[in-house]
Amino acid sequence: MDVREPGSWASVTFSSSLLFTYLSFMKKNWLLFTLVFLFACTQKEDAQKDFRPNILFIMSDDHTSQAWGVYGGILDEYVKNDHIKRLVKEGALLNRVYCTNSICVPSRGSILSGQYSHQNGIYTLSDALDPAQDNIAKNLKSSGYETAIIGKWHLKKKPSGFDHFSVLPGQGRYHNPILKEETDWEEGGKVYEGFSSDVIGDLSIEWLKNRKSEKPFMLMTHFKATHEPFDYPERYKDLYNDVEFPEPPSLYDFSPTTNGRSFIGQKLWILGERWENDSRKAADKQRYPGMPFSLEGLDSLAARKKIYQKFVGDFLKSGAAIDDNIGKLLDYLAESGLAENTVVIYTADQGYFMGEHGFFDKRMIYEEALQMPFVIRYPKEIPAGTTVDDIILNIDFPALFADYAGIPKAESIKGRSFRKNLQGKQVDDWRKDMYYRYWLHREERPAHFGLRTENYKLAFFYGQALDMTGAIQKPTPPAWEFYDLIADPGENRNAFDDPAYQEKIAELKQRLLTLREEWGDTDEKYPELQALIDKHW
Repeated sequence: MDVREPGSWASVTFSSSLLFTYLSFMKKNWLLFTLVFLFACTQKEDAQKDFRPNILFIMSDDHTSQAWGVYGGILDEYVKNDHIKRLVKEGALLNRVYCTNSICVPSRGSILSGQYSHQNGIYTLSDALDPAQDNIAKNLKSSGYETAIIGKWHLKKKPSGFDHFSVLPGQGRYHNPILKEETDWEEGGKVYEGFSSDVIGDLSIEWLKNRKSEKPFMLMTHFKATHEPFDYPERYKDLYNDVEFPEPPSLYDFSPTTNGRSFIGQKLWILGERWENDSRKAADKQRYPGMPFSLEGLDSLAARKKIYQKFVGDFLKSGAAIDDNIGKLLDYLAESGLAENTVVIYTADQGYFMGEHGFFDKRMIYEEALQMPFVIRYPKEIPAGTTVDDIILNIDFPALFADYAGIPKAESIKGRSFRKNLQGKQVDDWRKDMYYRYWLHREERPAHFGLRTENYKLAFFYGQALDMTGAIQKPTPPAWEFYDLIADPGENRNAFDDPAYQEKIAELKQRLLTLREEWGDTDEKYPELQALIDKHW
């Protein structure tokens, strides 16, 4: 009998075998079809995600390059800076980043707007950023970024352009800080227990954990530290016990007569006087850490030394808490898988004098105040362990952010992206000098403008209040200062009258006029200043 004959047992067996083969094929293909379907969905989902880099912009207040421990200064071996060094090792350290007006509020306004003070209207500490004004947060938010700022704001009016903000009112306080959000802006904010830097670091990580993960983010984490009164958490109270810090060569500079300057500056004795006055208050009313403090019985040299030692110790302790929180943020990025695609920047809003010329505070065109320490890490593009010597300005920061976000630079931004510079590429038309102006006139720190080139500095101290809010009305005599930054990197001798430099000074005077024209800072509405310029050029 034919085994294939219908109705035979063999036929039934064959048919069952065929059915089994068919069902197996369908089962396997169903799995294949399912996998293909899921893959297609995933591809569609990935196509909807935005893979542009995240931007974490960390900024402190006054945390000057001398206190970073990575710029080759006399304090380098004393600084607690594990995580700053970590960023430097993994990214690029910039040696010539400068603010265009060395004081907190104007510098922060320039960083957000990409404009000089005379362009954005933020000249002095009393001015504010108009919420209606364009800024980089608005630009990135409209392009699909999720944006937030946490910590110090200092620009008076309610922040705009941010999906979330939690900011200190005014200067804020170091211990148990108050932070204001959209929901309680008018009510005055909420108290958070702890040290300011720790609170700001923790809130930043909390926001990162709760963000919309399908969007790239720009988070601005702004520490109050190391602003005066240079406070620190309890854990660092004894960090520098029995340490004597090395002194800058110009610490005992008491008078402009020794260096050819035309003004006295913010001398350290003022800080000592503040500490002594604070010591007379009840303990719960004292503003400064480590009270009481006394200079009784000390001559001027011994008093200067004592003030300097406490000042530097407090400043470095305050900076140590910033470093802790940079570390927490970096660890979170690594643990969450965000590190590779996140641009991390750490900088300060300007520099600060730490005893150089006998000064503290900032404001002046001298290097200690002018330079903004700056490190950036972006593993996809920036070679690890590199340095950049090009002249970068704070008005360039928003242009860089726009470049990373893949959007055109807003017309309002006057700075330039330095993305290629960070990659080690030569930019042939990059600036070789920069224009600076400080507006908040006082007798001991006169209003001035000037330029810094790669090797020289020229400044005109016009000494006029003009119509600046908070300026002292009494004018000071106009004066010039010139420094050869190669021969005199500490800017300890005003060489304006030195015959050897007259040709160079004449050249720089004309270049300064050109820069003022290029930036549109021509003071046409101030005839009193125009008269001074006509007389002294």
